[in-house]
Amino acid sequence: MTPVLLASALFLLVTLGYIGLCAGSPFGDCRKCRGTGHAVKTDRKGRMKRGKDCRRCKATGQRIRVGRHLYNVAARLHRDGTR
Repeated sequence: MTPVLLASALFLLVTLGYIGLCAGSPFGDCRKCRGTGHAVKTDRKGRMKRGKDCRRCKATGQRIRVGRHLYNVAARLHRDGTR
């Protein structure tokens, strides 16, 4: 198998895997708060303490994946254009 054919097959496999991930699980953990929905701080004694709510995910801990967002935009554009 030539390297170009192998690279294109690998690229196709990764792309189809990401499409499957976006279809099966459209939301992923927020990168800023790591899915907790808030910051984690320590008090003066060193114990863990809940901090402020995450502004990026609005304290849900979930963010829409980039691929799912692109699919939603394309579907909305198609739906609006075919009315």
